[in-house]
Amino acid sequence: MRKLQTTCVASAFLYGMAMTTPSLATEFEFTGFVEPELQVFPNRGNVAGQKRFNSSVAIEVTAEAFWDNGDQFVVFTPFARLDQNDGNRTHADIRELKYAYVTGDWEFRVGIDKVFWGVTEVAHLVDIINQTDQVESLDGEEKLGQPMVAVSTVQDFGVFDFYLLPYFRERTFPSMGGRPAFDIPVDETQTMYGSNDKRQHLDFATRYSNTFEDWDVGVAYFQGTGRDPVLTPGFDTGGNLVLIPLYAQIKQASIDVQATKDAWLYKFEGFWRRELGEEYIQATGGIEYTFYQIFSSASDLGIVAEYIWDDRGATNANAFANDAVAGLRWTPNDEASTAVLLASVVDMDTQAVSISLEAERRFGDDYFVSLEARVFENVQRTDPLFSFADDDFVQLRVARYF
Repeated sequence: MRKLQTTCVASAFLYGMAMTTPSLATEFEFTGFVEPELQVFPNRGNVAGQKRFNSSVAIEVTAEAFWDNGDQFVVFTPFARLDQNDGNRTHADIRELKYAYVTGDWEFRVGIDKVFWGVTEVAHLVDIINQTDQVESLDGEEKLGQPMVAVSTVQDFGVFDFYLLPYFRERTFPSMGGRPAFDIPVDETQTMYGSNDKRQHLDFATRYSNTFEDWDVGVAYFQGTGRDPVLTPGFDTGGNLVLIPLYAQIKQASIDVQATKDAWLYKFEGFWRRELGEEYIQATGGIEYTFYQIFSSASDLGIVAEYIWDDRGATNANAFANDAVAGLRWTPNDEASTAVLLASVVDMDTQAVSISLEAERRFGDDYFVSLEARVFENVQRTDPLFSFADDDFVQLRVARYF
């Protein structure tokens, strides 16, 4: 609550700054959604107290103020969820609270923001600026807001981005009553850091991106506190077995490439990283081919194939080390923005299989419905995903936009 009050004070300050700017009128936009959610877990959980049914509700609001012909603007996006069974999933976050100023070929941003890097479908290896909000989504696509100072410039020879990241966000983890979750709880009270500055370590990153005819290329460098925690076994104050997160200092150089050739998409992203005195490489790539207007209709059908590789092998911090991905994406191109993605990930070492189905559709002007299902099959005890072996689920969300 104290964090939310502090953020509201900061938002009021930025709002006042926009209102008192003497030059030009200010335009305001308010949007958002309220989204009830229902989750069903067909199997009994591995941990006592885990339920087969769970409900929650989320709300997100975005307030935007523009002035100076749009060259200056403020964006404030708070998010909150109230969960029935998981106390850790009942949480609030500031996804965005930023001021931006554009002048010529330059843009300056300060505050809390979200940045996405990457091109592949399943594993977003190079996406390192924001921390993962793991209680929101198992696939790692939901992110926490990141405090930053950012400078971007667009030149004839490419786009340059520079980031100073003065405060670190720890990853969120489900509680013992949450699902899907690790069988051994994560004890965030014992979190360790590779730097004595802990959360206050000043990280930095830079990225160059450009388009060369059919090729989109991004090259980046990051140095600071790694977003992926190393989970090590330990004991809590009651003598119970727990996992203790360690956030190490890392140096990472990465590249992401996407080529568009008619109906073909060729994708690759990977990085070199130095962490805890060791160096390793992780990469993923693949293709996507789209059949347009199948059966003489407006529908498109895409075929996705990717491969994920890590030269360390599979670890608790990295479930993808020798994995193949296959998927189908159906887009009917209707007014309701319907989309369906069916994908499977196969561990080539253990033969474990993860299958996911994601479908979404708009109803009318204000409602958006999304359905997600995940199934885990043939997951061996030695597999990093073993904790989720009994956490198959179906999830329904109905968002009311305003």
